[in-house]
Amino acid sequence: MASSHSSSLVPQSNSRDAFFKKEMDSAKHFRPVQSLPDVCPKEPTGDPNSLGDSPSLVADQHRWTIYHSKVNLPAALNDPRLAKRESDFFTKTWGLDFVDTEVTPSFYLPQINKENFALYQQEIIQREKIHERCKNICPPKDTFDRTLLHTHDKSRTDLEQVPKIFMKPDFALEDSLTFNAVLPWSHFNTSGGKGNRDAASSKLLQEKLSHYLDIVEVNIAHQISLRSEAFFHAMTSQHELQDYLRKTSQAVKILRDKIAQIDKVMCEGSLQVLRLSLTRNNCVKAYNKLKLMATVHQTQPTVQLLLSTSEFVGALDLIATTQEVLQQELQGIHSFRHLGSQLCELEKLIDKMMIAEFSTYARSDLNRPFEEDCQILEEERLVSLVFGLLKQRKLNFFEIYGDEMIVTAKNIIKQCVVSTVSQIEEIDTEVVVKLADQMRMMNFPQWFDLLKNIFSKFTIFLKRIKATLNIIRSMVLLVLDKNQRTRELEETSVQKNPAKDNAVDTEVAYLIHEGMFISDAFSDGDLPSVAVDTTSQRNTSPNSEPCSSDSVSEPECTTDSSSSKEQMPSSIIPGGVEIMISEDMKLTDLELEKLANNIQELLYSASDICHDRSVKFLMARAKDGFLEKLNSNEFVALSRLMEGFILDTEQICGRKSMSLRGALQSQANRFVNRFHEERKTKLSLLLDNERWKQADVPAEFQDLVDSVSDGKIILPEKKAGAAEERKPTDFLIVEGQTYAVVGTVLLLIKIILEYCQCVDNIPSITTDMLTRLSDLLKYFNSRSCQLVLGAGALQVVGLKTITTKNLALSSRCLQLIVHYIPIIRAHFEARLQPKQFSMLRHFDHITKDYHDHIAEISAKLVAIMDSLFDKLLSKYEVKAPVPSACFRNICKQMAKMHEAICDLLPEEQTQMLFLRINASYKLHLKRQLAHLNVVNDGGPQNGLVTADVAFYTGNLQALRGLKNLDLNMAEIWDQKR
Repeated sequence: MASSHSSSLVPQSNSRDAFFKKEMDSAKHFRPVQSLPDVCPKEPTGDPNSLGDSPSLVADQHRWTIYHSKVNLPAALNDPRLAKRESDFFTKTWGLDFVDTEVTPSFYLPQINKENFALYQQEIIQREKIHERCKNICPPKDTFDRTLLHTHDKSRTDLEQVPKIFMKPDFALEDSLTFNAVLPWSHFNTSGGKGNRDAASSKLLQEKLSHYLDIVEVNIAHQISLRSEAFFHAMTSQHELQDYLRKTSQAVKILRDKIAQIDKVMCEGSLQVLRLSLTRNNCVKAYNKLKLMATVHQTQPTVQLLLSTSEFVGALDLIATTQEVLQQELQGIHSFRHLGSQLCELEKLIDKMMIAEFSTYARSDLNRPFEEDCQILEEERLVSLVFGLLKQRKLNFFEIYGDEMIVTAKNIIKQCVVSTVSQIEEIDTEVVVKLADQMRMMNFPQWFDLLKNIFSKFTIFLKRIKATLNIIRSMVLLVLDKNQRTRELEETSVQKNPAKDNAVDTEVAYLIHEGMFISDAFSDGDLPSVAVDTTSQRNTSPNSEPCSSDSVSEPECTTDSSSSKEQMPSSIIPGGVEIMISEDMKLTDLELEKLANNIQELLYSASDICHDRSVKFLMARAKDGFLEKLNSNEFVALSRLMEGFILDTEQICGRKSMSLRGALQSQANRFVNRFHEERKTKLSLLLDNERWKQADVPAEFQDLVDSVSDGKIILPEKKAGAAEERKPTDFLIVEGQTYAVVGTVLLLIKIILEYCQCVDNIPSITTDMLTRLSDLLKYFNSRSCQLVLGAGALQVVGLKTITTKNLALSSRCLQLIVHYIPIIRAHFEARLQPKQFSMLRHFDHITKDYHDHIAEISAKLVAIMDSLFDKLLSKYEVKAPVPSACFRNICKQMAKMHEAICDLLPEEQTQMLFLRINASYKLHLKRQLAHLNVVNDGGPQNGLVTADVAFYTGNLQALRGLKNLDLNMAEIWDQKR
C-alpha cells in the first residue's frame, strides 16, 4: 500500500549538510518519524535494500552516531608538567627530545595529485546528473517545511513531559513498584493534621495524570491526522480485497474437488500398490533379519565345532563375519548385547590355541623319525595354522619354530651318541655316566662313524626345515601378491567409476527434469550398472524371493559381508594344496615382506644351529688333543666329511655358515702345525745322521718320482709284493736325467709330495701348507749348507773330512730340489685365489737361494783345486826331467777330482767346473813363470815349460768327457810386443 507524495513527513534536504542536527543535550538526537513506503524512485545507489529506508524512532534511539563523539582538545594538547605550551602533543608521549622532521616519501607509494581523480570525476558526473533529476521529480521531498518541523519539535517536546515509566514496554500497574511510583501512598494518607494538604496533593496528581493523558491523545490525534489519507485509501481498498478473496476461495474449492476426483480415480490404486509393495518388502526384511538372527545365534556352537577339527581359519572367518553382522545388520538388538564381547574372548582363546597348536606341530614335525622321507607333515594342518596366525597378525610364530629347531638339534646329537655308545661293548655306561666322557672313549673309526651319522641326520633335518619354511614363505608371498593385485584392481576401478557415476547422475537429472519416473525410463536390462551392483549384493535378481532355505548355516543369503566372502580368490601353494585367501587379512606389504625375510633368515639360522652344534661336538672330542693326534689319512677323511657336510648345508640353505668351517680351519691349522713339525723334525734327524754318501734308490721312490708327470703331482698307490721283486738302482732317473742323491733327499721328495697331496685333500690349508713347505725347503737348504759347506758334518756325524764327492753330491741333491720347485709352484698356484698369488714369491726366493748354494759349492770345488795349484806351482822349477814332479802331482789331483765328480755331476757341469779349474791353474802357472822370468822365447826353459804344459793338457783331455775341452794354454805367457 503506497501513500501520496504529500503524506511523507520526512523532508529531504537539498544541501549536502547532514539531516540530523546536534541539540543542546548531546545525549538526545532528533529522529524523524518513519513514514510509509514511498513509490518515488530514489538515487540509484545499487543497494536494493536502501529503497524506502527511513530513520526509525525505535531502531535508532540507541544507535551511535558521530554526534556522540566528544573530545576535550585542550586536555589533549596541554601538558601540565611543562612550563609553556608546546606547539603539538607529540612530546607528551615521545618526550622533550622529539623533533618534527620531514618524512622521506616512500619509494613504494606513488605521488597522488588531482590528475589521479580525473577518471573518478568523469564517472561520477553521470551519477550526479541522475541524482539532480530525481530531486526534481520528487518536489514534496525536496521542500523542507520549517513550520512542520517546528510543530513536530513542539509535539515531541510536549511528549517528553510524560515520565518515562509510562513509555516502558513492560508497564503494568499490577506491579507494586510500578504502582507506588505512579500513585505514591503519601498522597492518600489523611491521618493527622495534614488532610487538606494531602487532598490538594491528590488533586494535583489527578490533574497531572489528566495532563499526561491529554498530551498523549493530542499526539495520537496528530499522528492519525498525518496518516488519514492513507487510512481512508486502505479502507477503500479493503472492499476490493474481500471480493478477490471470495473469488479465490471459490476457485480453490473447485480445484480441490477436481483434485479429489483425480486422486480417487488415478492415484488411490497406484498408491495402494506401492503401500502393499512397501509392506511386503518390510516383511521380507523382517524375515531375513530374523533368519540372520537365527544364524548368528548358532555362531558359538559352529565355532566350537570348527575348533574341534582344528579349522582355525574357518572359525576366525565366522567370528569376523558375525562381528561385522552385529555391527552393521543387527546393531542395537538387545538379545545380542553380550555376543560381541563373547566373540572377542573366543577370538583370544583361538589365538592361544593356534600358538599352542603350531608349537605342537613344529615339535612333531622336527622330531619324527629320520627314516621317513622329507615330505611335509600334515600340510593342510600347517596351511590352516599359518593362515590363522596371519589373519590374527601373530607374526612372531616363526620364533616358536626357531626355538624348536634349537631343542631338536641338541636332541639329535644326544640320541646319536646314546645309540652309538649302546652298541660299543668296551664302554661301560654304568661306570662312565656322562655322554661326553663316553664319547671320548671311542676310537677314531667309531667316532668317525658317529660324526657321519650326525651329519646325515642334520642334512635330513635341514631338508625338512626347508620344505616346511618354503610352504610358510610361499603362503606369505601369496598373501602379499593378493594384496598387490587387490590394490591394482582398486586403482583401476577408481579410475573407471568417476566417469560411470557422472553418466548415471546426468541421466537421472535429465529424467527428473522431464518429470518421468526412473522405473519407467529404465527396463530391467537397461538399469545403470551402479544400481545393479548395489542391489545384487542382497538379491540375485530383481524379482527373486529371499532365500528359500530356512537353514541357519547360510548367512551369505542375507548379508553383504558374507556375500563378499563368496568371491575369495583361490591359490595353490607349492605343495599342491588349494587355499582360499580371505579379504580381511589387513597386513601391509611392509609387514609381509619383513615376515618373508625373517622366514628366510630362519632357514639360515637352522644351518647355523646345525653347524654350531657340530662345532660343540668336535670341541668336546678335541679336549684331550684327540684331533691333533690324527694321522694324515684320518684327518683328510675327517676334513672331507666336514667339507661335504658344509657343502650340503650351503646347497640346502643357500648361504655359507662359517662356524663349522672356522672350526675345521682351526683344526686344520693345528694339523698343519703338527704335520709340519713332525716332518721338519724328521728331516732334521735325517740331516743330522746323513753321511753324505750316494744312496741306492728303492723302486718305490722311483715310482714316486715317475708319478709326477706333466706337472701333476699324484702319489702312487702302494702295491704289496711288487716293490720287493725290483732291486734298488744307483741313480734316480727324473725325466731322462740321472741324479745321484743321498737318502735324506729321497725322503725330502716324498715329504714334499705329501705336502702337495695334503693340499689336494684339504684345500682350506693351502696357504698354510705353502708357508710351511717354504720353511721346510729353506730349512733343508740352510742346514745342508751348514753340514757340508760349513763342515758341520764333521762334528755331527763324525766325518773325517768333507770331500769333493760330498760337495758334488750335495750340489746334485740341491739341483734335484730346484728341478721340482716349478712343479710345486704350479701345483699351489692352481689352488690359490688370485689375491693370494703374491705368496708364490716364496718359491722365487727359495730358487734363488738354492742356485746361490749350488754356485757356492762349485766355487768351493774350484777353491780346493786353487789352493792345491798355489801350493804345488809355488815350488815349480823349470828343469829336467820332463814332465816335472809338480805337473805329475797336478795331473794326479785333477784325475782324482774328475773321478770323484764324473759320476755325480752331468757332463756339461763337469766340463764347466774343469774349465774354471783350468782357468785357476793357468793363472797360478802364469804368475810362477813370471816369477821365474820364463818367457815364450823358444829357449830351453820355454821348451821345458811347453813340455810340462803339453803333459798337463794331454792328461786332462784324456779324462772322460773332457776330450773336447778348450784349454787355451797360450794364455800362460805374457803377450809382449
